[in-house]
Amino acid sequence: MSEETVVTLNVQEDFAEKLASGRPAQAIAELIWNGLDAEATRITVSAEDGELGLQAIVVEDNGHGIPPADAPKLFENLGGSWKKVTRLSKNANRHLHGKEGRGRLRALALGRVAEWFVTAKDESGSLKTFKITIIRDNVKSARISAIVDAPQGAHTGVRVRLSELDKDWRLSSGGVAQELAELYALYMTEYRDVSISLLGDAIDPASVIHLKRQFALPSINRDGQSYPATIEVIEWKSPTERMLYLCDASGLPLHRIPPKIHAPAFEFSAYLKSEYVSLLNQEGKLDVAEMDEELSKALEEGKEQLRTHFKERVLEDTRSRVERWKAESIYPYAGEPDSAVQRVERQVFDIVAINVASAIPEFEALDSRNKRFQLRMLKQAIESSPEDVQLILTEVLELPKQKQEDLAKLLRKTSLSAVISSAKMVADRLEFLRGLETMLFDTDLKKHFKERTQLHRILAENTWLFGEEFALTLSDKSLTEVLRKHLKLKGASTDSVVDAPVKRLDGSTGIVDLFLTRRIPTARADELDYLVVELKRPSVKIGQDETSQIKSYAFAVRNDERFRALKVRWEFWVVSDDLDDYAREEITSSDRPYGMLDRKDNTEIWVKTWSQILNDSKARLQLFQKELNYNADRDDSLSFLQKTYAKILSEGNNPSALPEEDASETSEAPDVTEEEIVRTAS
Repeated sequence: MSEETVVTLNVQEDFAEKLASGRPAQAIAELIWNGLDAEATRITVSAEDGELGLQAIVVEDNGHGIPPADAPKLFENLGGSWKKVTRLSKNANRHLHGKEGRGRLRALALGRVAEWFVTAKDESGSLKTFKITIIRDNVKSARISAIVDAPQGAHTGVRVRLSELDKDWRLSSGGVAQELAELYALYMTEYRDVSISLLGDAIDPASVIHLKRQFALPSINRDGQSYPATIEVIEWKSPTERMLYLCDASGLPLHRIPPKIHAPAFEFSAYLKSEYVSLLNQEGKLDVAEMDEELSKALEEGKEQLRTHFKERVLEDTRSRVERWKAESIYPYAGEPDSAVQRVERQVFDIVAINVASAIPEFEALDSRNKRFQLRMLKQAIESSPEDVQLILTEVLELPKQKQEDLAKLLRKTSLSAVISSAKMVADRLEFLRGLETMLFDTDLKKHFKERTQLHRILAENTWLFGEEFALTLSDKSLTEVLRKHLKLKGASTDSVVDAPVKRLDGSTGIVDLFLTRRIPTARADELDYLVVELKRPSVKIGQDETSQIKSYAFAVRNDERFRALKVRWEFWVVSDDLDDYAREEITSSDRPYGMLDRKDNTEIWVKTWSQILNDSKARLQLFQKELNYNADRDDSLSFLQKTYAKILSEGNNPSALPEEDASETSEAPDVTEEEIVRTAS
């Protein structure tokens, strides 16, 4: 070609734009693969810096380049690469990675402009040079410059320059180098003459590999054809994002997915290798590989093999560390165990000690004297609570076989720590409900249970009691503060300044005890539910004064123009142990549910008793309580409350010793200055 030509890529616009996006390591990797497929032995990734920072990224190789006559066809037909019809490179018989020609578009994930400076031989063997340019704004067009003779001393290869970058890409971060090492680990093991460098530093997978092992898997069978499969695992010395790479039979990664296995002490990558993966890639099904029944079976087999591998590695690591501690004379036990009990005791110590050492990287850096001291302290701690160790071992070892299998299956999907935390959360809530019930209804205790300084503050930390959906709590704030928080959540403009208090109908400023909110999962993201709770001391019956007070709060909101025309739903509750005959008459009506004082527009007003609220909470926990077989008794539950909320119930360990509430602590008290209490419902 003696002049510039423009070729149009035969690809849909949205597909091209999808390819022109992704992680920086992925984009660079595609360009490196192109060089490797062109039989390059040296590939460099460098950066051009300018006054304003990173100016361009350059990927250069010494491969045989793109033959001038092939350039229009290769850039025009995405998916029509010459590589698709062969599995080996042209001369060196290397395994090919790219078969779809997608790598050239992935380069645009880094910058707006991609330029290929190509030096290659034409049909006569003469060395020619030309440039190909693609701009992301017009991703379907590629400009190919006039083809001219290469300058004296030039060699074949391709230099790709990516400019007008989207941002100052941090190629020097360890994550990019680590991901490249993972991608090329198997390839560079097979082809040792290949060198790849990033910003002047060699990508050397061998130097960061801690261990590598391969396991055979059952063959994958489809339509009478059998495809052998293996899984290879590489443990890294450096932190990495764990991935399971789906590879062709030679080990070239074609797709990656999360491994979804539990191996907390290891940094690893896994590579499932099979020609069946290549088949799915050719069929365009690799992006949904996990939905393929045959491959899904192989993946499960591979994951099970990985789990077995890491269990064995834990045992290996335990033995090697313990032997090293013995050699350093810091192991706290001498000689061999004399009995089965001592053997189990040492096994427990070894497991705990290994986990402690793994969790504290600084441990191995300590000198021998300090390590010896730490291990002896740990031994003493374990020996000082033998009943706890015995209970744990007994419960686990005496589980029926089915329960052991259930536990093992559960631990493949989550950690034992998470299981314990979940069970403890339910148990703590059952203890809390039983203890609160005692404090609220015990004749002696409830007389001394303070509304604002105790009951109020405890509930502000346990908003799940009113419903799991409530996530935000404002404690003891005036209606004006409720309005401020509401407008902030609604994303109101800075013009929506609250400079006047929210007044009740009698002109006074109200104080709400708890203000809870939830966002409703609807098509409109700005819809909110609000619950305003007015708490009464357990010894106070709800009567005319109390119902009038909660209605005054609701009417203040309903009649304030700042709340109108907003997509919200308000509920107002007044809560205590009991109510008098007047209140019972008010909440009994043929046109309203029992307990409702009033309903209008987006506002509902309710009278609630603690019996109702506690029973609703117990009902939500009933299934978990049954499965846990957990019963909270009165004394233990009171002790739980006293210990958990010691700062709030600060008048001694006996709740009945709490003094009477100050006269100033009434629902009409002026607004306090304590900070908002914001809690996330468990």
